[in-house]
Amino acid sequence: MSLTAGIVGLPNVGKSTLFNAITKAGAEMANYPFATIEPNVGMVEVPDKRLKRIDEIIPAQKIIHTTFEFTDIAGIVKGASKGEGLGNKFLENIRQVDAIVHVVRAFDDDNITSVTGVVDPISDIETINLELGLADLESVDKRYSKVEKVARTKDKDALAEFEVLKKIKPVLEAGGAVRSIEFNEEEEKIVKGLFLLTSKPIIYVANISEDDMSNPKNSKYYQQIVDYAQKENAEVIGVSARAEEEIAELDDEDRAEFLADAGVSESGLDKLIKSSYKLLGLRTFFTAGGKETRAWTFKEGMKAPQVAGVIHSDFERGFIRAETMSFEDLDKYGSEQAVKEAGRLRSEGKEYEVQDGDIIEFRFNV
Repeated sequence: MSLTAGIVGLPNVGKSTLFNAITKAGAEMANYPFATIEPNVGMVEVPDKRLKRIDEIIPAQKIIHTTFEFTDIAGIVKGASKGEGLGNKFLENIRQVDAIVHVVRAFDDDNITSVTGVVDPISDIETINLELGLADLESVDKRYSKVEKVARTKDKDALAEFEVLKKIKPVLEAGGAVRSIEFNEEEEKIVKGLFLLTSKPIIYVANISEDDMSNPKNSKYYQQIVDYAQKENAEVIGVSARAEEEIAELDDEDRAEFLADAGVSESGLDKLIKSSYKLLGLRTFFTAGGKETRAWTFKEGMKAPQVAGVIHSDFERGFIRAETMSFEDLDKYGSEQAVKEAGRLRSEGKEYEVQDGDIIEFRFNV
């Protein structure tokens, strides 16, 4: 699945530090604005404890996690929608991603310069959202007059698009985001074709201090971000980017010890990766045993032949059926044979909509 989540934020809020921790890619970091000019792109493994359990029951020579992309995008400043700073480049880079990970500074540190001079997470969020909204409003205004003229001719497609634009325009004028508007299925298709920045799904990352890792609510800034995000039904994840970068360098045993000492069962990065994956509408199915037990990515709603094509185009072209069991059933019954004896091994056809956690063996003929 060629979908990517873009990491955005004001300069010096910890975007590149977070990106380094996620991908271990060594993106440049510096205590001055615009250290990131061209976007850095990195692949990240999606943590999934189910893989280990599957391998315990159906042993394989190796385990392979599924992956997806994060993109670290240049910091934005006020006036970006008018080309200030690296505004034009920033906006174009955001258009290329499928979801937004908005990093917000939620820590005090006199040694790290704030581009605004103060730590004010809500002001920081509003600066970026305002610039994205202004860019969207400019796009909508240009489209509005053109579509309105065609709609007067009773053109069906133009009428449908004009109704959508009439929904969007006042929300943007009031400083809102397109993702906060409810659309039906047909309207969603039209919105997708408009390529609006504020229509992209979003997660807010509160970059907290290491001292607040065990309980982000201890940060005096964290709840402010949560309250803001609730207006968009968006998730907030508390992450100490600096600590996570250190954790990323550790082996599994030292990593577990570090997290235990910090009083957390799961790293903030693991939470972020899984939440971003889900935000993109991505789900996981598994193939098991033999040379490898492997996690594969598919888009929610895909049917069995399409999912087979994720492995190889021949699987889709010559699809016959999918021998399927759920991870929950394998975990519960403890063996493939026991799943079969319980009547829980299913033979699914071309119309089957694959579910997250399905363990599948595809039958095909080409």
